[in-house]
Amino acid sequence: MFADDDRPKPKKLHEIGCDLTFLSAGELEERIDLLNQEIARLEADKRAKTSSRSVAENLFKSK
Repeated sequence: MFADDDRPKPKKLHEIGCDLTFLSAGELEERIDLLNQEIARLEADKRAKTSSRSVAENLFKSK
């Protein structure tokens, strides 16, 4: 029943506000790429949600 608690937690690839002192330029570039991918994913989801809301609003306006 509590087997889920025994699983190892995935390592965070980046935490906002973390200390960057000991990261190499390559590691920083990897994190920048990761964050840019996440931004693109968030923007795509936002566009999809905004689009469906606009469709719903237009449907109710036309009646």
